[in-house]
Amino acid sequence: MLDRSSIEATYALIKAYVRRTPVVALSGADFGLSAFPLTLKLEHLQHAGSFKTRGAFTNLLARDVPEVGVVAASGGNHGAAVAYAAHRLNVKARIFVPTVSSPAKIERIRAYGAELVVGGERYADALAASEALVKTSGALPIHAYDQLETLLGQATVGLELTTQAPDLDTLLVAVGGGGLIGGIAGWYQGGVRIIGVEPEAAPTLSEALRAGRPVDAPAGGIAADSLAPRRVGELMFPIAQSHVDCVVLVSDDDIRAAQARLWDTLRLVAEPGGAAPLAALLSGGYIPAADEHVGLVISGANTTAVDFDR
Repeated sequence: MLDRSSIEATYALIKAYVRRTPVVALSGADFGLSAFPLTLKLEHLQHAGSFKTRGAFTNLLARDVPEVGVVAASGGNHGAAVAYAAHRLNVKARIFVPTVSSPAKIERIRAYGAELVVGGERYADALAASEALVKTSGALPIHAYDQLETLLGQATVGLELTTQAPDLDTLLVAVGGGGLIGGIAGWYQGGVRIIGVEPEAAPTLSEALRAGRPVDAPAGGIAADSLAPRRVGELMFPIAQSHVDCVVLVSDDDIRAAQARLWDTLRLVAEPGGAAPLAALLSGGYIPAADEHVGLVISGANTTAVDFDR
């Protein structure tokens, strides 16, 4: 069901509620690399600060929402997106996040008027708490990545990029639970080389591809509130097996350096998960050919960090 016609129908459903985020055309030389063509998709400028808003609106508009409202578990960005969408559509929302969630994300969720529950150390703990509430309340669960509507919404990033950067050869996408890369890979279906980027401390897709199925992986590191859900989704995994070329691992230091370079070069503030694709280029984890047109999805602006420890 994740094909171009269903993704196009999803975009028609949500486009009045989401931003068509811009791209910026650069050269690798702008970041001290070779002079290959480089396009950044600035999805961190999306409502609520990340691509997650696309999946949130898809769930609320395409499914029947009970009067009691919706429930979501999140490292932070999905929670902010669901809270924002629920606020726009006048729907009750309760959001569960772990203690690792950043203060900026917690503040944003509360600002949108959702009921917030903070508890447990990692996303998996928040998910378990949210599932317990669903059983007793009858609220509609909105999964952060392992749900068809979520994948369809995130896939619209790829739909937009097709017209914004039609000659793209390769696209680097950060991986947490896999909703974004699964949706984008489902849109391109091999038409563009898709490269996953994960923190070394949270290699969820790497471990799944090695095992041949989603398995538990370490869930730590600087990007733990956005790229460390313990395991990738069941729905995205076969898409990744078919249409993700490879996965590059980056260190926390690589991610911090990429955050700083985005600020120094473009005055863009991205959270660690949002800077991970650039980290793969700067660290040499992925080295493009001389004329290879590379795209990066920059998503995740929910941070208060602008100094980057300088």
